[in-house]
Amino acid sequence: MKSTNKLITLILLLVVIVGCSEDFLDRPSQSQISANNFYKTTSDMRLATASLYSAAWGQWNNGAMLNLGDVLSGNGTTGQYQGADQIQLYAHSLSASNSIVRSAWVGMYNVIGQSNNTILGIEQYAPATISEIDKKAAIAEARFIRGVAYFYLAIHWGAVPIVEDNSKLIDNPLIYRAIISDVYKFVTNDLTYAAENLPVMDEKGRVTKWSAQGMLAKVYLTMACLQQTGGSRKQEYLDKAKLYAGSVCKNSGLILHPSYYDLFRVQFNDVPEDLFALQWTAPAEYNLGNILNNLAPSADLMPQKTGAWSSMHPTYEFYLAYTAQDSIRRKATMMLTGDKYPELNAAGGGYKATGTYMKKHIIGNDKDNSSPLMSWSASPEHNAILRLADVYLIYAEAILGNSNSTTDADALLYFNKVRERAGINPVTSLNYVAILNERHIELGYEGQYWMDLVRLSYWNPVKAINLLNAQDRRLFTYDPILKEATPDETTIASVIPATVSSFTLQIPATEMTANPKLAKPPVPYY
Repeated sequence: MKSTNKLITLILLLVVIVGCSEDFLDRPSQSQISANNFYKTTSDMRLATASLYSAAWGQWNNGAMLNLGDVLSGNGTTGQYQGADQIQLYAHSLSASNSIVRSAWVGMYNVIGQSNNTILGIEQYAPATISEIDKKAAIAEARFIRGVAYFYLAIHWGAVPIVEDNSKLIDNPLIYRAIISDVYKFVTNDLTYAAENLPVMDEKGRVTKWSAQGMLAKVYLTMACLQQTGGSRKQEYLDKAKLYAGSVCKNSGLILHPSYYDLFRVQFNDVPEDLFALQWTAPAEYNLGNILNNLAPSADLMPQKTGAWSSMHPTYEFYLAYTAQDSIRRKATMMLTGDKYPELNAAGGGYKATGTYMKKHIIGNDKDNSSPLMSWSASPEHNAILRLADVYLIYAEAILGNSNSTTDADALLYFNKVRERAGINPVTSLNYVAILNERHIELGYEGQYWMDLVRLSYWNPVKAINLLNAQDRRLFTYDPILKEATPDETTIASVIPATVSSFTLQIPATEMTANPKLAKPPVPYY
């Protein structure tokens, strides 16, 4: 696509063929869903919303999720594999022509476009024979996913265009960005509707009331920080984050999955801890399926033992975040030389790491996963966007609020539940740095850490800048006998010192050129 006009046309006319799933019913194509005669039964609506969990997210998941969440934040890099574009992320030297950033922008509007089509289709064509409860639940599912997409746009780009009806862009494709506070308001409106209309329980893999409340807590925690550069956060929104996170913690009946390691194995897809996970299917074409297993360090860990792209290598900074006691999470997140993984290439005797690599999302070959349809473009891993552990840590942070530290019983209870699952000693007091560090480790390589740093930059930009600039982004080698890591002599590229502007991505140059209104000051949406 060479222009915003073409982007919008893609969103409007996108045809994505989606495969089958054991968890959801067979999913129709987007062209079928767009037909006026599609939404005739509750089953039709369920089929339509099921399609929003997979292929629409392909560009974000496969290009942006790790690159923005973990490379930009200093957790790792694939080095020269993606060329200058990833080196820019690694070095904080992003340009408006960066293809990874552009793919992220387009990917989020793909999700939004398909969500809009589903919402409007149900509103316009669902007959009176379908109950209002079922209609609202289906719309709530689509609004939840749209709300998450706009949240991701807001936290990465700030002020962005809001599109609710794709068809209106045919006559007026050039639109202004909305002010950032209105983008966040739009997000909370969508998620609040979802929390009010989603069921408390649903079939495995679908979002529920608790998913929406958990995401609302995350958004309100972010809004508490927005435009609060004086070093404190807005109490009104901290209270809302505490309210929604506390509801999930205390009222949902959900608990953490017993094994942290198993969270990232296909056999444990969609456990109750996964409040929102992408529902990938096989087979799938490129960028319509999950391709993260291609970052495997060996072809033995690939379907039919062919392929494997360049691996994601952890930085020395990320390695240092783990204590010796934190071995469960470390081994589930990153491989060190000598680590053994009996479940990977199991028929060949397992896999022994020969270097330092990302472990999460590396699930092994087709035989390891009993998945004959698995291919390089279709990993069956249902990677989570929101986990219960994330909400536990949000709750602790919302309780901490603007205090320097807290010994609040609830904050400690849920914070320590995360640590105890990992085999780590509980703490008796909490401060902001402890919570940020815990999030860094617990959610590493899940695309979250950059968003945590952006949230920090909203209310304490100096701290966020200093944190980034103090990182040691060198790669490293590991000696399994001495149990020592040695950083490389040099970095892959010279890292440019971060400034406050580093925390807001540039809108892709092609979009700015095609739509001059994107360069204008944002305007109120409400």
